[in-house]
Amino acid sequence: MPEPTTTLTPASSGEATHRLPRWLHWLALLLLCAAYLQGGLVKLTDFGGAVAEMQHFGLSPAVPMAVATIVLELGACAMILLGWRRWLGALALAAFTLAATFVANRFWQAPPEARFMMANAFFEHLGLVGGFLLVAWDDLRERARRTLAAQTNR
Repeated sequence: MPEPTTTLTPASSGEATHRLPRWLHWLALLLLCAAYLQGGLVKLTDFGGAVAEMQHFGLSPAVPMAVATIVLELGACAMILLGWRRWLGALALAAFTLAATFVANRFWQAPPEARFMMANAFFEHLGLVGGFLLVAWDDLRERARRTLAAQTNR
């Protein structure tokens, strides 16, 4: 059986420690990153489509914006999934998603027949932002816990 990993508050805080199997924790991170992995890979394999998407949303210069989007989506996902500065990758995707949501899902400006679906997409993306903020918070808290434990064990 895989070793559990601490994902919530440490026992030293007086609260119960909650454990989640490592594979399940990683699967949850993979699911959270899935849209960005898919988006980055599709943009990478269809770069012309990525540039057209940037132009569609009025982002210019379109080519550097497409490159930056691909690097951000794939790079931040790698950071999250590999656990290397996970908090930074999560904050990057949270900021990117928040900005992209206001660019692509302006439901308040949409015609009435499109407003419902765009509003749903807008709030779903806000949920992703919240998820990434929780990942960053959890990673920073775990790092602080490990630092404190290392200092205590000296």
